[in-house]
Amino acid sequence: MSFEEHSVRPRQKKKRTGRAIILSVLALVVIAGLVAGGYAWNLGRTFNDNSTKITNAFPAEETRPEVKEESKDAVNVLLLGTDTRAVRSDDAQDDEFATLPGGGRSDTMMLVHIPSDRKNVFVTSIMRDTWLDIPGVGTAKINRAFASGGVPKAVETLEGLFGIRINHVASIDFEGFKGLTNAVGGVTVDNPIAFSPVHVKGYFFPEGVQTLDGDEALAFVRERKAFTGPGGSDYRRVKNQQLFVKALIGQILSKETLTSPTKIQSVVEEIAPYVAVDESLDAGKIASLASSMISIRSSDMEFFTLPNNGPGRSADGQSIVVPDMDTIAKFGEALQNDTVDEFVASTDLSQ
Repeated sequence: MSFEEHSVRPRQKKKRTGRAIILSVLALVVIAGLVAGGYAWNLGRTFNDNSTKITNAFPAEETRPEVKEESKDAVNVLLLGTDTRAVRSDDAQDDEFATLPGGGRSDTMMLVHIPSDRKNVFVTSIMRDTWLDIPGVGTAKINRAFASGGVPKAVETLEGLFGIRINHVASIDFEGFKGLTNAVGGVTVDNPIAFSPVHVKGYFFPEGVQTLDGDEALAFVRERKAFTGPGGSDYRRVKNQQLFVKALIGQILSKETLTSPTKIQSVVEEIAPYVAVDESLDAGKIASLASSMISIRSSDMEFFTLPNNGPGRSADGQSIVVPDMDTIAKFGEALQNDTVDEFVASTDLSQ
């Protein structure tokens, strides 16, 4: 089926996806914690003992693409967001998620690309309704990959889309987000619009500067029903998430956090029970990778959504996100050739 069969609505401009950024921050914290001075061994043991392994995370070897010489030292990580409190979707087509370790459903996917020179990190959010070719299934939403074959099928789908190998897989439960916020002593934000969350009662966020604890932070970044106006409620939610995560990254990478053994230990202890990783991604591997990225700061991280042409409808009536296959093909080439920095610099990725 060609994309001409879809009825595509006007493209909506949404600068990054905040929820996806939250996941990348959690991964960054694990890395930062494991390389914090002489505490790496103890922190690594804490991570290994308390995190979960995703067994058989990768597809059959014969289905996987070859690695180009240009990108052999680059690292690609599939990062999955799960929510143990997830409820059934209003769209019956989306109710067949495979659960991941911890009992959560994966509804957030990101490709984290770390180039060979380790000077940047590129995080690409893949929207759950993106309409792609899933091997052995046909054209469907990317979520169908999980329903039909779990994590290995999702890896196979994305490896086929980009023509690169995914080196590691990690999933993170959003419940760990609360502990992370508390572990760094709360996060201070400057809230532009006062609101009371609808989905969880008992909170009010006034306009202006305020420090959020873990429960407050989760309520702040998840809320969308409290907002109305042009573009719908998701716009304000995404902006709030971006606002919060920018503040959180700054606090995580601050001297006060990274030089405090107590805070670093607390961060790793809080997040480890909510993390599941492929069998090769242990604390030693993370520490080794992190040691090559020790100079990276939040300003060196680039976040964008997988290029798409906005929402549309499939031939059978499903609500989908229509991928921009021409731009995605260029992105795939950049991944294969380890030139994602050039791709980002030359491409309009504001969505």
